Amino acid sequence: MDLYDRLSLLHPALAIIVVYPLIGIVVNRALLTRRRRLEVRGGAKSKIAPSVGPDHVAIGTWLSIGVVVSALLGMGFPIFSKFLKNNTLTAEPLRVGLVTLFFLLAAGSFFLLLRSRAKLGRGIFASLTGMSLILIGFQPEVFRRDDEWMFSHYYYGVAAALLMIFSVAIVQDIYQDRQNRWRLAHIALNCFALLLFMGQGMTGARDLLEIPLDWQKPYIYQCNFGERTCPQAPAEGQ
Repeated sequence: MDLYDRLSLLHPALAIIVVYPLIGIVVNRALLTRRRRLEVRGGAKSKIAPSVGPDHVAIGTWLSIGVVVSALLGMGFPIFSKFLKNNTLTAEPLRVGLVTLFFLLAAGSFFLLLRSRAKLGRGIFASLTGMSLILIGFQPEVFRRDDEWMFSHYYYGVAAALLMIFSVAIVQDIYQDRQNRWRLAHIALNCFALLLFMGQGMTGARDLLEIPLDWQKPYIYQCNFGERTCPQAPAEGQ
């Protein structure tokens, strides 16, 4: 493996080492938090520590950070590596500048979202972060599987990232809503996010199998993927 191939592994490595362990912890804390809340509401003395609620919020925030960073890294590497290979800076300097701006806007807006306490500010920064991710994903360097969007690693990932951004944006509203509407929305959307993460695990593993090493690409891309055939290697001595 050369440097290009090693750098291409940063996105899946971050997901496996950081994101997926955090998903398990967050789900565990969510179930314990709900169980404790129901026990207290029923008048029982719960054996579950009161700290599970704040733990769920804190670890959920780290999960959201991991997902957004993973999404930016997963799109950023193919975009900028192809910019360099194809000399896009010379051919399309305006687009390169705009894409770079989108990355900076996504990172900066998400950082401000994490710091913001005002409802309007959270809405603005969440919207800017989400729109930046979508605009980055529209770049032709990003492999999206538009013809198979129902099984696309890209679409699952962007949808999961948007749900994580939304979760960060509404966390204060959950505690202030006495009718629990935001809490129910949070539970429903994050159950869907959990399904997306499961899909991410399957589609990510599939895509890793399909991506050849950089030095293998000239031969592999001669293959006919529709008919699943590749040119025959010349016999020894020919």
